[in-house]
Amino acid sequence: MLTTGKPCITSITALCDSEDHTKNHQHTKLPPVIKNLVANWSANDCFEHISPVALPSHAAIIDIIRQTRSLLFPGYFSAAKLHQNNLEYFIGQETTDLYDKLSEQIMMAIRHDCRRMLQPCTNCDERSHKLALAFIEALPQVTTTLATDIRATLAGDPATQSPDEVIFCYPGLLAISIYRIAHELNLLKVPIIPRIMTEHAHSLTGIDIHPGATIGPGFFIDHGTGVVIGETTIIGRDVRLYQGVTLGALSLPRDAGEKMRHKKRHPTIEDNVIIYANSTILGGETIIGANAVIGGNIWLTESVPAGTKVMLKRPELIFT
Repeated sequence: MLTTGKPCITSITALCDSEDHTKNHQHTKLPPVIKNLVANWSANDCFEHISPVALPSHAAIIDIIRQTRSLLFPGYFSAAKLHQNNLEYFIGQETTDLYDKLSEQIMMAIRHDCRRMLQPCTNCDERSHKLALAFIEALPQVTTTLATDIRATLAGDPATQSPDEVIFCYPGLLAISIYRIAHELNLLKVPIIPRIMTEHAHSLTGIDIHPGATIGPGFFIDHGTGVVIGETTIIGRDVRLYQGVTLGALSLPRDAGEKMRHKKRHPTIEDNVIIYANSTILGGETIIGANAVIGGNIWLTESVPAGTKVMLKRPELIFT
């Protein structure tokens, strides 16, 4: 015989008794924790942002990256179907929208920076619009430089079939393009936004390029995972890096954040240098001369003359 289902309903009701839930909750123990959190924030002199001044939006900055790349590579990263008749309209619409979004985020970054540094108001609204315009005025040159990066990739990697493949698929070009966007903002001394951009690229690709680094045209990162390029690195024209390369600083003291800021800490890589996988080059006075080749798994803290090849001796393999 079929049951009516009432015993099942009664059982569920017993398991989900709201009176037991009310009796067991721990809400009354939360107020002391809340007071401690508020006290910690009030006393903290390292990080806090309890202020009516809004921070730049991480999501908005990622959208600015997307929109800027759609301008740098028309037709690749937009839903619009582009042809010669509507290209100027599309570029005009996207550029105007980008200008508005970027000026808003720059204004918030400047306001936050002034507040943190205890500086007086410095016409942040006017400054943000001027900086956004200066950035957009730099985009044609960025496009030209990225074209050299694409050509360098095509010349250096026989595995690629076309520029489209490089633009769509290569993490090296993605990281380089975001770096070049961020670097222009860094040159304009826009606070925090350039670093948000390059760390976003880092999270996507595993390639860590500081926006303050100086990198010439024709730059090619092959594979790319684990590449690190420090803030004061200078890289010349037509340089090629492979995965795991570090262009870093020598061991720094604990107070390096103050003592070493604004000093050259990272190496200089001159034109036409190739650095193979997992090599580490350290130090602000280290210079790798033009046309040098640095083999894989090399550790360097001293300069290398132009045209030099640096390689490890062949290791002894043991088969058992």
